[in-house]
Amino acid sequence: MIEGTIPAALDRAAERFAGREALVDGEVRLTYAELARRVRQTARFFEGHERVAICSPNTWHWVVAGLGALYAGATLIPVNTRFTARETVDILERAKVSALAITGTFLGTDRLADLGSARPGTVVRIPVEGPEEPVDGVTEWEALSGLDSDFVSPAQPGDVSDILFTSGTTGRSKGAMSSHRQALSVAEAWAECGGLSEEDRYLVINPFFHSFGYKAGILAVVLRGATLVPQRTFDVRETLRLIESERITVLPGAPTIYQVLLEAPERGNHDLSSLRLAVTGAATVPVTLVERMRTDLDIDTVLTAYGLTEAVVATMSRPEDDIELVANFSGRATAGFEVKLGEHDEVLLRGPNVMLGYLDDPDATAKAVDADGWLHTGDVGVLNERGYLKIVDRIKDMYVCGGFNVYPAEVEQVLSRLAGVAEAAVVGVPDERLGEVGKAFIRLTPEASLSTEDVLAHCEGRLANYKTPRFVDFVAELPRNLSGKVLKRVLREENG
Repeated sequence: MIEGTIPAALDRAAERFAGREALVDGEVRLTYAELARRVRQTARFFEGHERVAICSPNTWHWVVAGLGALYAGATLIPVNTRFTARETVDILERAKVSALAITGTFLGTDRLADLGSARPGTVVRIPVEGPEEPVDGVTEWEALSGLDSDFVSPAQPGDVSDILFTSGTTGRSKGAMSSHRQALSVAEAWAECGGLSEEDRYLVINPFFHSFGYKAGILAVVLRGATLVPQRTFDVRETLRLIESERITVLPGAPTIYQVLLEAPERGNHDLSSLRLAVTGAATVPVTLVERMRTDLDIDTVLTAYGLTEAVVATMSRPEDDIELVANFSGRATAGFEVKLGEHDEVLLRGPNVMLGYLDDPDATAKAVDADGWLHTGDVGVLNERGYLKIVDRIKDMYVCGGFNVYPAEVEQVLSRLAGVAEAAVVGVPDERLGEVGKAFIRLTPEASLSTEDVLAHCEGRLANYKTPRFVDFVAELPRNLSGKVLKRVLREENG
């Protein structure tokens, strides 16, 4: 087995942690030895395929299928489960996928049936919601357990391990390519910063099709011999139940997950004392949220991190960092990255784990990664004297009010300090006199009651006049992508 590959990491885990629980999903409980055997059987099914796609929610099948594809020497193409059939087919065709693992019916939609004749020649169906009628030419998941598990992986460290497609919020999605060596490096860096060990039990709510769930989740767990507990979709009652029943110690996620946990009326009925580590990150992580995660959820270590599909994990705070540093910054460089600020204080990253490039798109690659190897992230940042990075905002989210630049993240931090505000998002909207002015979208905590006047009064003295929102909308929820980020594009389009 070639060192520096994901299959080698799995084999090493199967030797070191053979009898320890690797994967727990409902009644399915696989040890590392059993996981490795199932992965090799799946690799046998995918043998000879160059690119394999997976379209399924977070279940044990995804883990086995994903690792199986990688073990077979194929490039893994995770597909967003919320994609329409048209969007899925677009990814399959652009990536030249020849084999696919896909759920049948999930959340009321039969994803396999929706593909029709556009599906690849080799398909295995994952039974998420129970047995379904047979489909000609489609292999059922259960058939894989009868395959030969004596398989030697052909994967090499420099091979393309995966192609992760961006969300496409600013246009057609692009496929960021990484190698086995890079995928393992960022996963190891994440595991090291979080102090992940074989004693940990890791609840993964972040979708596996996203780098956070796949690389900081599945791969990090395999590297350290921890136990992986996937959750199909985020439901706060189920999350609370799993934390208590499975004695979860590690719970990463988008800020909204912790907001909902803190607001859950059932929280007091569950024993959450096993939690030791939470990792979150976004353009805006309210300081108050980090404080409450430590005090109200009693999580020993709360870390923030910064990354993107093209770099996965670039900065991360450390367990020894004090709470003010964690709350205000997204950590310092990790995984071999260099960080600096470019024009307009744009965050630039360079290092061995910057993506290999975008699939079949040299122009987009050249635009993203300059001649000196710096990845242009599109994020605005601040670096302190110790090299800790604070993400101020997205360059595209900045707006100009009366000739002054306004970064919504700064305004959102101030709004988050107002009692009764659960979440806030600010965008620029057109104004005849000033060009653009701020509009705040606010979701209140349960039982809270605030008026526009309350919000504006709170901003007075805390924000310059040009930064203070001119309009306030109270909303039941904010539009988000599956990684938990607020879709400000949607807010702008609805208020343009």
